[in-house]
Amino acid sequence: MPMLGATIGQCLQEQVERTPDKEAVVYHLQKERRTFSQLLNEVDKLAAGLLELGIQKGDRVGIWGPNSIEWSLTQYATARIGAILVNINPQYRPQELEFALKKVGCKALISAERFRDFDYYHMIFGLIPELATQKPGATKSHILPDLKTIIMMGKTHHPGTFRMDDVMEAGTSKQRAEIMDLQDQLQFDDPINIQFTSGTTGFPKGATLTHHNIINNSYFVGRRLEYHCRDTRICIPVPLYHCFGMVVGSLMSITHGSTCVFPSPGFDAGLALEAVTKERCTSLYGVPTMFIDMLNHPKFDSFDFSSLYTGVMAGSPCPVETMRQVNHKMNMPQVTVCYGTTETSPVTHQSFMDDPIEKRVSTIGRTHNHVEAKIIDENGKVVPVNTAGELCTRGYTTMLCYWDDPDKTKGCISTERWYHSGDIAVMDEEGFCQIVGRIKDMIIRGGENVYPTEIEQVLYKHADVKDVQIVGVPDERLGEEIYAFVQLKDGHAVTEADIKQFCKEKLARYKVPRHVEFVNEFPLTVTGKVQKYKLREDATKKLGIS
Repeated sequence: MPMLGATIGQCLQEQVERTPDKEAVVYHLQKERRTFSQLLNEVDKLAAGLLELGIQKGDRVGIWGPNSIEWSLTQYATARIGAILVNINPQYRPQELEFALKKVGCKALISAERFRDFDYYHMIFGLIPELATQKPGATKSHILPDLKTIIMMGKTHHPGTFRMDDVMEAGTSKQRAEIMDLQDQLQFDDPINIQFTSGTTGFPKGATLTHHNIINNSYFVGRRLEYHCRDTRICIPVPLYHCFGMVVGSLMSITHGSTCVFPSPGFDAGLALEAVTKERCTSLYGVPTMFIDMLNHPKFDSFDFSSLYTGVMAGSPCPVETMRQVNHKMNMPQVTVCYGTTETSPVTHQSFMDDPIEKRVSTIGRTHNHVEAKIIDENGKVVPVNTAGELCTRGYTTMLCYWDDPDKTKGCISTERWYHSGDIAVMDEEGFCQIVGRIKDMIIRGGENVYPTEIEQVLYKHADVKDVQIVGVPDERLGEEIYAFVQLKDGHAVTEADIKQFCKEKLARYKVPRHVEFVNEFPLTVTGKVQKYKLREDATKKLGIS
């Protein structure tokens, strides 16, 4: 299957020519809808305004905020002029925002006004109090010397900033003509997006991706979901700032002509289910915790899932029992698992919709077209089939680099362009791959390797357990012991002894958790991934271990 050799801007224009009057995006809670022709018109108005403000090819433009129609416009407008979009986590605090903007030298920042308890302008003003007396577009900050322009979404005039609506009216016919000329000048290998990794082991790193990386990744994910064969309406409750929402989600509009439905600015299980029902979505995305929350929604039985047939579960290991419930209770018999990382655009592995059910619920599928994979031991040697080792991938998916960080780039990408994932995996004779843990999450108990995922998969089968996370904690005698954080279903009650006994019946003795703690919730990233390092820190403190 040939790869696409086009830029994001070219793909958008071609899709408009094919289906001008089809809905491209729907923002359910915002009550905003755009056909492809409407989307392109507004995108180019914003792009022309950015050109008028002096934003050029290669300049970095940050976007900070939750899912919104403005996010979609910014994603495509920056691509149309060759500016590099910098995705900034909407949960960042001022210090993290400062680091991200400074690290990649953002020339402009487009920001939401508010989200939940976040007042974005207040945080920006805290970093740049000079805004009080500066004209829009003439920002001068001693801590952010590259930042010249701040654009705020919304209707309010904030000192020292432009309103996005005004920027969209600022462009002239000259800039609109320039945008059309640029489409033939921009190259698909140009960097177009910087996405920051989570930074749980130090400062975040800016994975730098090209048009080619993310356009093709969206294209090949969609083909495995058969989006090219039928009309698709995708419910996307995952955040746009993350590759899952932006590449596997948003770009489907231009790689497959899909209608992308965004239920709400941030994840809300009820609104996601409502959007599926009212917008007649055919596909639904989410990380496992999102699907668990949707399955356990008190009004779950009142929603209509008859339009669904497929979807994507990704972001962290998918519990087998959760996958089975999604298949049967949500009318998604052909849901697929996707696997990858920000550094690989993101997807390198995915199941096919007609793979055997056992393979679809227990593995991450097989490699994508044009992607190689190998599993190696600690010495870098390829291991035999069905043997655990580190998963490495190579192909068009691999990022260019970590922005302005050659040492960290060399640390994860070899001279032969193999990307080292840090995940421990097993591959069978047919190429199906199973993730059994993270190298840094693996527990070594008394010399035995214990993979948290294996214990979690067992406990997901317990009738009273809603969710579970396993971490390792230091132990003087055994090196590490197993600590289980268990979230029970509403109204259910079991004891620590019950959990341990359940594990004893299904696991080797050395894999049975020594400690069990019942919790109401887990610390999550904005994408819904559980922050295991925080759980590990919490467990260590409770045990009095320094």
